Amino acid sequence: MSDVLDVTRPSAHVAHVWLNRPDVRNAFNDDVIAALTATFETLSRDDDLRVVVLGAHGKAFCAGADLNWMKAMAGYSWDENRADAQKLADMLWTLDQCPVPVVGRVQGDCYAGGMGLAAICDVLVAVEGATFCLSEARLGLLPATISPYVARALGVQASRRYMVTAERFSAVRAHAIGFVHELATPETLDARVGEIVSTLVANGPKASRECKRLVRDVSGVPITADLRSETARRIADVRASDEGREGLQSFLGKRAPGWLPPG
Repeated sequence: MSDVLDVTRPSAHVAHVWLNRPDVRNAFNDDVIAALTATFETLSRDDDLRVVVLGAHGKAFCAGADLNWMKAMAGYSWDENRADAQKLADMLWTLDQCPVPVVGRVQGDCYAGGMGLAAICDVLVAVEGATFCLSEARLGLLPATISPYVARALGVQASRRYMVTAERFSAVRAHAIGFVHELATPETLDARVGEIVSTLVANGPKASRECKRLVRDVSGVPITADLRSETARRIADVRASDEGREGLQSFLGKRAPGWLPPG
């Protein structure tokens, strides 16, 4: 869809979205923001899609803001800065609202806005040598637009530290505090991502989407009578659906469910 992204479809059920500016460490600019927004809007409307892999070409996953873009922003008025930041905020929201699971493939350094991309992923796999950093405070800025997603994924206590200190931290540390789900070597990264993709494709496609929505809807919500009623309604809806009936019948009949790809 754009020179700044490399979008491929290895199968009808899987999409790969690659940041494709390796010469500038896949840094953000207006073109990247617009391309990611448009790409995920399109993918979100694809009923055949079951998983998106979000990765990057080159040595770095994403170094944050592009230097030339930052130079341009230095001369912006408040209104221009506000409009520019809104585009980034809307892009992150679009990615976060993607109805299918997003698997992040972090093969290198992940800084600033790149942390926002990593934080929207439902499953995050990183190479052991990758480095993470919320570097904005070092420049006299703050990670405002990415903060809702980073604080949710990194946790409040870790976010308090790493947002205010702008310290770099390792993938091993990110894994220990739960931001990264899986660690891999450069040689095993693609295989591990592939295993997770295969697992997701094998699940009920509607169930996967509903599970993702369920986590979002119940997280941090008081467990009231209304919530208990809502969760009971949701499982009843799924049990009575064609997919739910097929899943149960295939399990009891010890056969593969009809949604599995042939082969």
